[in-house]
Amino acid sequence: MKKLLLYSFTCLSLAALLTSCSSKGGNSSSKTGIPYADRKSKNNQSGAFAVATQYKRAPGPGLIPIEGGVLVVGGSAIEVPGVEPNIYNYKRQVTVPSFYMDETEVSNTDWLEYLHWIRYNFPEDREYYYNELPDTLVWRQALSYNEPYVDNYLRHPAYRDYPVVGVSWEQASRYCEWRTSRANEFILREKGILTDYKTLAGNGKGNAATTAAATPKPDKPFNTDAYLNNQYDDKGKNAPIDYNTKSGAATSTAGGTAAPASGGKNNQPRRTATLEDGVIMQPYRLPTEAEWEYAALGLIGNTEYENINQNKIYPWNGLGVSSAKKKTRGMIQANFKRAPGDYMGVGGSLNDKGDLTVPVIQYTPNDFGLYNMAGNVNEWVNDVYRTATFSDADAFNPYRGNYFTNKKLEDSQSGKIALDKYGNPIKENAYAGRKQTWAEKQAQAKRSDSISKSTDPQSPVASTSYQADQRGYRDRQNTLLNEEGVTLVNDKSRVYKGGSWNDMAYWLNPATRRFMQQDESSAEVGFRCAMTMLGAPEISTAGKRNFKNPPQKPYRVSRGK
Repeated sequence: MKKLLLYSFTCLSLAALLTSCSSKGGNSSSKTGIPYADRKSKNNQSGAFAVATQYKRAPGPGLIPIEGGVLVVGGSAIEVPGVEPNIYNYKRQVTVPSFYMDETEVSNTDWLEYLHWIRYNFPEDREYYYNELPDTLVWRQALSYNEPYVDNYLRHPAYRDYPVVGVSWEQASRYCEWRTSRANEFILREKGILTDYKTLAGNGKGNAATTAAATPKPDKPFNTDAYLNNQYDDKGKNAPIDYNTKSGAATSTAGGTAAPASGGKNNQPRRTATLEDGVIMQPYRLPTEAEWEYAALGLIGNTEYENINQNKIYPWNGLGVSSAKKKTRGMIQANFKRAPGDYMGVGGSLNDKGDLTVPVIQYTPNDFGLYNMAGNVNEWVNDVYRTATFSDADAFNPYRGNYFTNKKLEDSQSGKIALDKYGNPIKENAYAGRKQTWAEKQAQAKRSDSISKSTDPQSPVASTSYQADQRGYRDRQNTLLNEEGVTLVNDKSRVYKGGSWNDMAYWLNPATRRFMQQDESSAEVGFRCAMTMLGAPEISTAGKRNFKNPPQKPYRVSRGK
């Protein structure tokens, strides 16, 4: 009885301090009543549980939110005489979850920033730089004088805001990975979770030499996955307090033991940020085909109370390609080839105001706020191409192209992941399609340690009965051969969509789709990035009807009799 009364008194005392011992979304547990650890709280102790109660999601740099919903894939397709109908004659209702997408295509300036980073961080590695150079020779044609574009299109300031082309699907995917780590590093340094930029440059209030001595300089550039695995030992003045480490103790990392970067009222050590803190962004990636078609069509502007009052053929309303608005009536709304040989119209009255590509911000954005979702350049999407993808794929977030991988372990005891010479995790085939038992995991670790360190993703350690490659799942069209028996479609065939400066209006329809090998490139294909949105799918509740949540009630403990 005394223990119960003591517990009741403790909880009621905490309730007086925190207004409520517990509430949904509050500062204490709704199931135990124990207060969460908080930087401002006076009751923090070692072992306290920290929760990001103030998390607010926001898009990453360059992205805008796309509220998902139902899409009839292929529903906007139109039949054109002379065009093979089986390219687009799928029609199926699917649901696309909310996500983020780049407002514009990736530009030449964006890609040059990527190349600059490579040259600065790996000045001696000519191969790395060369592999990420776009193929500027895509402009060459046997009977066309395009040599000025070969020399100037990527680098000259006149084309700085034009979409990058000559980039393969593989290069675009690597750019997304690079962009993820750069954007996350910037956020962490701006917040002081990593050593801030001023201190790194020696312009901070503290002694830069002392800071450099206290913070070992990593031998490889920042990588998000390595950081989340405690393999990037840099803790700034605002790094989260580690309540799971006793005061004064060294913090253990996957890469070894680090010095106790202490601070705070309780002299607690600092730690790296985790996913639970809500600071690290999701990876940038190429959009799925369903996401791209949904975002390009932009039916949100034609929807009211779940009713779509007008369908679309293009990312804008109407049956034609010219504007019907009074101020812009008759103006072409995208950059494409209006007729054979007509790329820009008549001198003095250019119809789409572009000969080849145009800047990534031009014309009117669609109802999601996305520019050039039709014309200018086609855009890579993430999917492996199959004619019957949308007949086979799941109705929720359909996608073909899954190749499940694990991060290869360098040390199974500490959990340290293996990194390549650029600081990126080495991947290998996934071991299983479910969570392994502890015994299975230990056996797998022993097999991993017994194999020589190799960057080969097909290493024997991953050779189990589990099939990590799901690109052919439910596939009714494994290969497509031409008359010479050469495979036209395989697991490296990737979809691109949207139409380009060199396409007729038919290809501006978001439902149309074509494919190219993932290591190939073209002067007509660029890309933009996307990012997964976590949490509730509704982006804004303003002006919308909602159920009223009941008032939050304080946690109560029975005192007994």
